[in-house]
Amino acid sequence: MTVIDPDTQAGWVPESESEEDAGEDMPLSLRLSIADTLTLGNATCGFMAVYFTTTGILIPHLTGSDESGMARHSAATAVILMLLAAVFDLFDGLVARKLRSSPMGAELDNLSDLISFGLAPAYFVLVYGMVADDAHQRVSALAAIVVLLAVVLRLARFSCVTMKDGMFQGMPSPFGALTVVSIVLLELPFVPTLLAIVGVAWLMVSRVEYPKPRGVLAVAMLSWIVAAMGLLAAWAFDAPGGQLLLQTGCALQVVLGAVIPLFATARRVNTFRGNRREARTAQLP
Repeated sequence: MTVIDPDTQAGWVPESESEEDAGEDMPLSLRLSIADTLTLGNATCGFMAVYFTTTGILIPHLTGSDESGMARHSAATAVILMLLAAVFDLFDGLVARKLRSSPMGAELDNLSDLISFGLAPAYFVLVYGMVADDAHQRVSALAAIVVLLAVVLRLARFSCVTMKDGMFQGMPSPFGALTVVSIVLLELPFVPTLLAIVGVAWLMVSRVEYPKPRGVLAVAMLSWIVAAMGLLAAWAFDAPGGQLLLQTGCALQVVLGAVIPLFATARRVNTFRGNRREARTAQLP
């Protein structure tokens, strides 16, 4: 309802009605979908992982606190949050395909992935270089930058390059982030740890093809994340055998990260050989 002011002869609309109209007239690009909400949950988990890494590991180290239990709990919490971010990242795509996604869904997804799977693991590597006894801080900082830039390039290329359906080019950033964190948690000597981290960063920007987590693969990935959370919880609360279980889980993650590129390379070689064999056969009289 429009009311005329007798002094100014200007029309005005009651506040409640104007707010309603503003909501209805809101551009489609500014409306969040359910998938976008899951994506924002991904970003929140990544930020909180950085928070727990800082308050539970870095600050106690800088202040000289010897509470190893607190550092263990905080490290486990940070990694669990990264795992939760991977769950959000998995489900936001599924929900977007089933329901709908807003026009800014793809941009939100890339920005959230950058926080959870770029900044958070890179920061984890950086803090590792500051608190580990045999680590070198400046070299670890360089490795952290390599991880961060690899994720930036990986996400930028994902937005520009069109791949065949069902495949990623380069190791997906959630998988890469979890592999980097697993390498750190294995507590290997500094040089092998550094080389493995740089190797994962290279895989993220490589042309190696990785299958997308759909159907059975998505269920397997979700099961692995739940199992990893259980291992981290057992380790954090110093349960019997928790350390061994954690190292076993991390080793499996690292081995999986190394085996997939080997299978992909072997498949490419076999395809190349098959094509050459067919070409030679076609040239025969």
